[in-house]
Amino acid sequence: MENQVKLTKEFKLKGDFTPPSFDEWKDKVIADLKGASYEKKLITNTYEGISLQPIYTRADIENLSLVDGKPGFTEYVRGTKASGYLGNGWEVCQEIPYGDADEFNSALISDINRGQNSINVILDSATQLLIDADYAEMSKVGDKGLSISGLSSFSRAFDNVDIEKYPLHIQTGFVALPMLMILSAYANKTSKKLNNIKGSVEADPIGYLATEGKLPLNFNSILDKMKIAIEWTQKYAPGIRTIGISGLPYNNGGASAVQELAFVMSTAVEYINSLLDKGVNVNDIANNMRFTFAIGPNYFMEIAKLRAARVIWSNILDSYGADTESKKIVIHGRTSKFNQTMYDPNVNMLRTTIVGGIDSLHTNTYDESYSAPGEFSRRIARNTQIILKEEAHLNNVIDPAGGSYYVEWLTNEIANNVWQQFKLIEEKGGMLSALKTGYIQDEINKIADVKTMDIRKRKNVLVGTNSYANTKENKPYFKFPDYKNLFTKRAEFLQKFRVSGNSDKHAAILDKLNSMVDLNTLEIIDIGTEAVLAGATLGEISHFARINTEEAESVKPLNIYRAAEVFEKIRNSLFDIEEKNGSKPKVFLATMGSLKQFKARADFSRSFFELAGFDIIYPNGFSTTEAAVDSAIESRADAVIICSTDDEYPEIVPELTKGVKDRNGNTHVILAGFPKEQIEAYKQSGVDDFIYLGCDAYGILSNLINKILNK
Repeated sequence: MENQVKLTKEFKLKGDFTPPSFDEWKDKVIADLKGASYEKKLITNTYEGISLQPIYTRADIENLSLVDGKPGFTEYVRGTKASGYLGNGWEVCQEIPYGDADEFNSALISDINRGQNSINVILDSATQLLIDADYAEMSKVGDKGLSISGLSSFSRAFDNVDIEKYPLHIQTGFVALPMLMILSAYANKTSKKLNNIKGSVEADPIGYLATEGKLPLNFNSILDKMKIAIEWTQKYAPGIRTIGISGLPYNNGGASAVQELAFVMSTAVEYINSLLDKGVNVNDIANNMRFTFAIGPNYFMEIAKLRAARVIWSNILDSYGADTESKKIVIHGRTSKFNQTMYDPNVNMLRTTIVGGIDSLHTNTYDESYSAPGEFSRRIARNTQIILKEEAHLNNVIDPAGGSYYVEWLTNEIANNVWQQFKLIEEKGGMLSALKTGYIQDEINKIADVKTMDIRKRKNVLVGTNSYANTKENKPYFKFPDYKNLFTKRAEFLQKFRVSGNSDKHAAILDKLNSMVDLNTLEIIDIGTEAVLAGATLGEISHFARINTEEAESVKPLNIYRAAEVFEKIRNSLFDIEEKNGSKPKVFLATMGSLKQFKARADFSRSFFELAGFDIIYPNGFSTTEAAVDSAIESRADAVIICSTDDEYPEIVPELTKGVKDRNGNTHVILAGFPKEQIEAYKQSGVDDFIYLGCDAYGILSNLINKILNK
């Protein structure tokens, strides 16, 4: 105690240390860079066309009006609720993409009992096309989700589930009307009150068109059905939204955050303008909309995107004279499929990023790229959200990003860039016209091509796929349901159902169905409900309501893919070669000189070729080219990688390359490094390729594999 130092004054960090100015900080950084470019080293250019600075200060946000907003007020940049998630967290809204109603029901009950508090129904292709399972193509039954052909399958899916207690969301495809009839019939049958049901039965015809490339009904007729759905739910089921606007097709096609947001807003405006022309009130339109955004891997970009979405939507509706409540956007988030991988799939758990400011969220299962989710993968995905709620307490924070210089600045940049893109689309006649001319597809492809090349060059890292591959991993196999068995089961059930009952039953069904023909008022849903209760199927009510007619609109569909697919392709090729030949192709590292001379490039080379699954032969080092050539030929490797220093290469490369080629002309010789001044000379010596940081890894690996396959 005698040696204890006693402070004589209050310690104040700000007072005792003068904070450096930004210019002082920058001068110091430039000095530390020792001649390297500040712009190239420290400024990051994003796919959104935004240049990110290495540091942000108060000065960067001083003139931004959005910074002064309060949660629940003024453009809603800080959220649509003054209390944020306090008292009411986001909905844990996990998809259960099972085709069979009984299997879906079992999984849903299990997941609800373990923390899921919202029902998220994805329908299969046949149901979205309004085709009964027994009349559909086998490949379209259960392919994307739940197969519903009538009241029976709908009832089995929700048996012992209280849809008044849990929000219910059904993504119907291009039109919501038939599914509203089935839901109404189910509520009638089970004595549920429609006005107690919350959620959505949502249609996004433009999103459907962008994904599938065609609409089974002309757009104007779809809008007529959309109008009826709005007016009917406003009267009987005000808690159900019927218009979905999804950014998933654009994001999963490779779009940037700015593009996704601009396309979503343009779609929403297309619906507003079209429905206003049909006499629907703007507030009723807005209150029937539910937006879906993909959540990508760029954490801060995604936070800023959602904040910008609230601002832009508020401003758009303000221009239409909408009331205050209508300007509050409802957002569902789904983690993106774009950066998911088949190889080393457990890493996908780490790619599932979460952001705030949304009303409901689906976190994808780690195995969704090659398998229908099992109980374990559903549990992990669901628990990601539960942990963030119950242990990280994110539902107790109103606006965690508020006040961050970087996030506030980025939100403003995204909003401005989105607005410019939005105006360009409007100048082209709106979202539908822009899709028809191919403008949207072309703009996405420009960004997607850059993203793909960055993946090929490993500028963007997908751990386990284009970097740090798991060499002990086996080839993953698709583990999806037996669609043939599901189709047979559904078809047999429906065929028996159609012939069941007496002639009076069939006459009653036909009478109800005939009453729907050419009816374009609210009454069509009530009559459709009665027809479903009598035993009519989805396909029947859709046919008599004149909904599933022949193809009416078509565009070039978006190219939806995963970024990892290029590397998965070459990895699969190596496994195919192994299955055919009994062993993997080999790569021999010609490690020349001392350990200090070859180790860095040899380690790089080993990691490089492990991406494709090659067996790597890594010797201790050679003092002569003759010894290296002898070992390389003896190994029977398909490729020899020369590993040493640029200073050693002029002497060893020509001799080593000639030695290998003379004894086996099929051997691919690759140089580790890229000494610019000597490249042409080395090519003339017989070097086939060069590997280095920033090279096209996919191009080099696929070229080598093709050479092996064509031997």
